[in-house]
Amino acid sequence: MDKQAHVIGLGKSGIAAARLLAQQGWQVVLSDRNLAPLLADAVSALQADGVSVRLGHSFGAQDDASLIVVSPGVPWDLPALKQAREQGKEVIGEAELAWRHLSDRPWVGITGTNGKTTVTALTAAIFQAAGLNAPACGNIGDAIGDLALNSTPPDWVIAELSSYQIESSATLAPKIGLWTTFTPDHLARHHTLENYFRIKAQLLHQSEQVVLNGDDPYLRTHASNLFPQPYWTSTQGREAIAPLTPLAYIEDGWVKINDRPIVAADALNMVGTHNQQNLLLAVAAAYLAGLAPAAIAHGVKMFPGVPHRLERVATWQGIDFINDSKATNYDAAAVGLRAIAPPAILIAGGEAKDGDDTDWLNEIQAKAASVLLIGSAAPQFAARLKETDFAAVEIVETMERAVQRSAEIAPQLAAKTVLLSPACASFDQYPNFEVRGDHFRSLCQSLLA
Repeated sequence: MDKQAHVIGLGKSGIAAARLLAQQGWQVVLSDRNLAPLLADAVSALQADGVSVRLGHSFGAQDDASLIVVSPGVPWDLPALKQAREQGKEVIGEAELAWRHLSDRPWVGITGTNGKTTVTALTAAIFQAAGLNAPACGNIGDAIGDLALNSTPPDWVIAELSSYQIESSATLAPKIGLWTTFTPDHLARHHTLENYFRIKAQLLHQSEQVVLNGDDPYLRTHASNLFPQPYWTSTQGREAIAPLTPLAYIEDGWVKINDRPIVAADALNMVGTHNQQNLLLAVAAAYLAGLAPAAIAHGVKMFPGVPHRLERVATWQGIDFINDSKATNYDAAAVGLRAIAPPAILIAGGEAKDGDDTDWLNEIQAKAASVLLIGSAAPQFAARLKETDFAAVEIVETMERAVQRSAEIAPQLAAKTVLLSPACASFDQYPNFEVRGDHFRSLCQSLLA
């Protein structure tokens, strides 16, 4: 019988999955329900590789395929996927497919609600500075399947793994698993907080060694007895995690592993206490992987930071313009506000998500001199701010107008910072948060010109 596979989603992970299957001798159909998906220009190259591409097509369980591979954006409980499973067809995610081709490589798997992109990028940078072929992949960098297509396999796979990828990866088992934070998110997809937590925990259950953020209240309360021998990290020193199994912590201005100073805590070129915690998780992974302390310290010092995550994109008339476009929920946006110098002008809005906005609203009161609102969430956000008696709010609708208006009012408000930290998804105005952040960056840099 011919091996027939159906890949759903013409994004970079779907393209990598389709090419990988075609290379392995499968007859592959790649479909996307959009007639003009973001990467439609890849169609001719896929067809040259023997992949049949169907645009404007919604997968149905009647499709002739024994293997269905879903991209992260495709809901795991889609009725057609449920029906396919009931028919005995194998349904997996693109990360699981990549794992099956790269399971002989050691993986660092990074998950969490917030912080995972920074931890992934920093971990990869440290490994690379030590001379290892260790690309960042998954939600950032390469699609994981692209690594499996390379003729030279990586020394390590450093993978950022979302809950979407974990729930569709039954056997993916990292050598080292890192859990950054846990707060409510993606509840429209996962329905309950307990289900979201269970999916995240699945990755750590399947990891050989587990490292958890000891400063995260939810993880301290709910994860301490979940895993056989987890390691813990804390920015508050060894004593803060002493009842547990301390591994990496900050004391006397140093990142320490088991009381050994590894690197100065201020060597990381990123602002905010949360980034000190991200630093600890990355250093812990490098230590468990056997990297030399000097190599770890060198990698940290050389790390430039992460695009769209508290990225300083311009300084104009002494005012820092900071791109935090990846702050797509209230918790991440609150973290962004905590990290910057007040008084600030906040640009927020986009496609609103469910969640608790209390902490975010408190940070606005503490840090913001003015809030400029864009996107479909603007009226809702304006109403919420009015309820908290925060009056300095303007609905400006577009990014162009937000940057222009911030430049007009910043001098009179003596603002030190203009912060794009949307607390929203981008899909009402942009294809993704990267395009949104790139647009903000280009507008800010045109101010300098």
